[in-house]
Amino acid sequence: MTAPVARLHLSTVAPSLSPASKGIGRPVGTPLTVLEGVVDARGASSAGLPPARTWLVVVELEDADGVIGVGTAGFGNPATIEILRQLEPLVIGRSPSEVGHIWESLYRATLNVGRRGVALHAVSAIDIALWDLFGKQLGVPVYELLGGKMHSSLTAYASWLYATEDLDALANEAAGWAAQGFGAVKQRLPNGPREGREGIRRNVELVRTVVDAVGPGVDVMADAYMSWDVGYAIRCIRAIEDEGIRLRWLEEPVIPDDIPGLARIRAAVSTPIAAGEHEATRYGFRALVEAGAVDVLQPDVNRLGGITEARRVWALGETFGLDVVPHLGFAHNAQLAITSLATPLLEYMPPPATPAEADEDQIFWVAFPDEPRAEGGNVTLSGRPGLGVGVDRTVLTRIPE
Repeated sequence: MTAPVARLHLSTVAPSLSPASKGIGRPVGTPLTVLEGVVDARGASSAGLPPARTWLVVVELEDADGVIGVGTAGFGNPATIEILRQLEPLVIGRSPSEVGHIWESLYRATLNVGRRGVALHAVSAIDIALWDLFGKQLGVPVYELLGGKMHSSLTAYASWLYATEDLDALANEAAGWAAQGFGAVKQRLPNGPREGREGIRRNVELVRTVVDAVGPGVDVMADAYMSWDVGYAIRCIRAIEDEGIRLRWLEEPVIPDDIPGLARIRAAVSTPIAAGEHEATRYGFRALVEAGAVDVLQPDVNRLGGITEARRVWALGETFGLDVVPHLGFAHNAQLAITSLATPLLEYMPPPATPAEADEDQIFWVAFPDEPRAEGGNVTLSGRPGLGVGVDRTVLTRIPE
């Protein structure tokens, strides 16, 4: 056994004071945009509840020798902080080498109030920090604890294309990612059922612009971010297919709880369907697989239950022949991605020009500035112990203990 956890520290990283560029004149569809008369109060943010008081909750587990492991909690909702404090006694005094037993205790302790959402985000943060600490204690990267690398580097896709009225600007942006060596890009589609046939035409136009700009050697994916219903999704995807466009996948057309609806969409179109970034635990992902609802699983380790549980999700993909492409490509996901033949791609959110311009998808670049950057469309992990990245404590606001 390694040195036990002696202390649990909590910190937050506040959102930017200035709106992110993707939120200025570049709309995204969200689960709220289907509702008439509802104002999406999140503004530039496309995730979390308004008002966003924080975009990141950071857990640091310090062992008896002063070694620190770091983990993050899902969307960073402030509600996770109280849950983390209540879970603290289940971690203090335990060795990171007992991470599997610790995970079960955290999960089972929150079953009556959790199973997904902020409770699982809290479990995820502790579990990730335990793995980071365990790797640091042994002097090896987490991917070695998981069985070693299956890839020398990870092929990344550029995930930063948003809708705009200026199609020439969109084309130039898409072509720019291709010129940097990215073999795939992803476009967000903002139009949903309320926009009807015109919205479908506009979505097709956006996709066509990107496809033509990047050329036949670059894959294109599209993301509806839970903003469609089943009928609209089938109509819109078929309209894209009727244009002769073959997307690598269409992501999250409906809300995550509508697994039967997702399966109906998949059965009605030839475009591969991707989902899972808002799913949790092996049980949630098993439901997706059993329903035949997806071609691509998209787990996010700091939402679904941490590295301990994510191993089982990756195993589901490997067992049933599904691609496993994690949501976001940061260290907590990349350590698992590099160990699996089921992961052909890694999502890549580019770093912001300045920390003040970071949005919720880029906040990891602020807290962990040495996250590996893509070069020629590929991401190479550092090989340093644990998660392989260091936290910038100057941007952290410590929560009193």
